[in-house]
Amino acid sequence: MNALTDIISIMSLDDKQAFIKHVNNKNKRKDTLNTDLFKLLITDDINIKDKLYSDAKNAGAYHALRKRMYDSLIGFMANRSFENNTGDEHEITRLLLVSRVFFEHKLYREAFKCLAKAEARAMAGEYFSLLNEIYQVQIQFAHFDPQFNLDKVLKNFTQNSKRLRNEEQLNLAYAVMRRELMDIYHKGKVTDVQQLITNTMKSFGISLREVLTFKSLYQMLFIANEYASINSNYSLVETFLVKGYRFIIDRQELAQKHLYYHIYILYFMANIHFRNRRFSECSDYLDLMFTEMHKQNKKYYSRFIGRYYLLLMLNENYSGNAQAILNLIDKAQTETKKADPTDKNDLLFFYVTYWLQQDNAREARRYMREFIHSDSWYEKRMGMDWAIKRSLVEIVMHAELEDPEQALYRLKGFKRRYKKYLTEVKEERVIAYTSLVEKFITDNTIIHSKSFIQQLNQLTQQALAESGDVFVLSFIGWLSAKVNKKPVYPAILNLINNHFSPFHSA
Repeated sequence: MNALTDIISIMSLDDKQAFIKHVNNKNKRKDTLNTDLFKLLITDDINIKDKLYSDAKNAGAYHALRKRMYDSLIGFMANRSFENNTGDEHEITRLLLVSRVFFEHKLYREAFKCLAKAEARAMAGEYFSLLNEIYQVQIQFAHFDPQFNLDKVLKNFTQNSKRLRNEEQLNLAYAVMRRELMDIYHKGKVTDVQQLITNTMKSFGISLREVLTFKSLYQMLFIANEYASINSNYSLVETFLVKGYRFIIDRQELAQKHLYYHIYILYFMANIHFRNRRFSECSDYLDLMFTEMHKQNKKYYSRFIGRYYLLLMLNENYSGNAQAILNLIDKAQTETKKADPTDKNDLLFFYVTYWLQQDNAREARRYMREFIHSDSWYEKRMGMDWAIKRSLVEIVMHAELEDPEQALYRLKGFKRRYKKYLTEVKEERVIAYTSLVEKFITDNTIIHSKSFIQQLNQLTQQALAESGDVFVLSFIGWLSAKVNKKPVYPAILNLINNHFSPFHSA
């Protein structure tokens, strides 16, 4: 897709009809081809250029037409967004603009009324940057109203400036940490994430007590969630979980003014509970999340539906309710056709692992074939951790399909590609796991040897002691099922519920 088709893809039918009308009203000549171009772009016609210009020499005119169309679309979408948005921030901005118009025409009383109304809404919504603009306008024109309480406004301006400064510092710190996380995930950069968070917060002089808002909580939970994911240990972020829960409870009156962040916070809370194996609490937060997704005319429903279904199915699966997954897969596939590609890849990955856990490798392979890109592509798009897990699952799948040659081929490629990285990030347990998998694939009778059993017991006890992460235990559960000659899914649930009994050699 290109820039024009990307923009058109997010337009509603009403938007498209309004744009055609908008363009026709602006056209001064009848032979203008902009509406024709737009209609052809809507249909995804691959012969647009030939249909508009028969002469190959008109390539320059065609590109100029596309450039004008792009500029028109940007302007139209900006105006459309401003006109149709009824959120607090847009309403406050409108009041600010109207107040300036009133001041220009010396309607001082009406102007100050607009500013007072804007201030009240901005304070209620904790929109510090807008409050800063409001106070500056009030101060600028204060001399036109002798009864105006300038001292009070100056005090409010000073207090808000501090809050705004704190928010700006947090945004800077968040940007630094997000960039570092991107390098960790997509470039395999080795970083002590806990030290990164501590040093970054300290360098920007940030105290969470002073900056905690829905937006800042979202930012901190995002970083905490990523940190826990990198370490496969969500017990590390319990402090953020408790603080987040208290914040939500105490600030319910602001939740609808920050719906996007509120939904994201509920998702993070649900995910952290899930990864810490508190499935009932995860379900409660998912219910809250789903309710919020329906608010404001389902404004953010499509944005979060992929994540919602993924976490819902994971939670049902690992709480022992695998039978519910089949119906949920059908629903998820229907509702997430236009979901973000990242969310769709996550869902696809779940389908593969689900069927492997149900001892149906052939069905798992059907979904695995939909991963059509290279390892490098998935590393850059989905992250190193995700790409590593996908490769491991593919190796397990080939082993389940009784295709040892392909399994060993993929395993050797895995070690060649990721062993150095795993060593650098101190993930020796993954290397130890792949070593056991390689031994099993090479000679499946080795699972009864004393040495193999001892290594698997050690790996299992380490995983349970360090984090008990459901995904880590899922990989180990597959090997434990082979040792005990049991179905995979019950073996995984047994480990997750901490009913671990050391394996013994025959």
